[in-house]
Amino acid sequence: MTNNREIKIDDLEAHLAGTLQPVAPPKDLVQRLRERIRIPAREEIVLRMQDWRRLFVVFGSVMSGLLIILTVARAIFHLVGKKHM
Repeated sequence: MTNNREIKIDDLEAHLAGTLQPVAPPKDLVQRLRERIRIPAREEIVLRMQDWRRLFVVFGSVMSGLLIILTVARAIFHLVGKKHM
């Protein structure tokens, strides 16, 4: 059954490849994309890398703080829960 489906899909792909024609994009669209896509200057790349480092430090600090808060909360819950049992 799987082999039959593969043959049908292969036939369908071959049929579509023969009937669908490539479409060229408008020249003004290509020109606008070329203007928007550019390689940034070396200094801009360095600034972006420093921003990423700062973001990782902030994210790591927040995650560490949350882990400490959760650990303290679990310890308090564990200690208080034992007294009531």
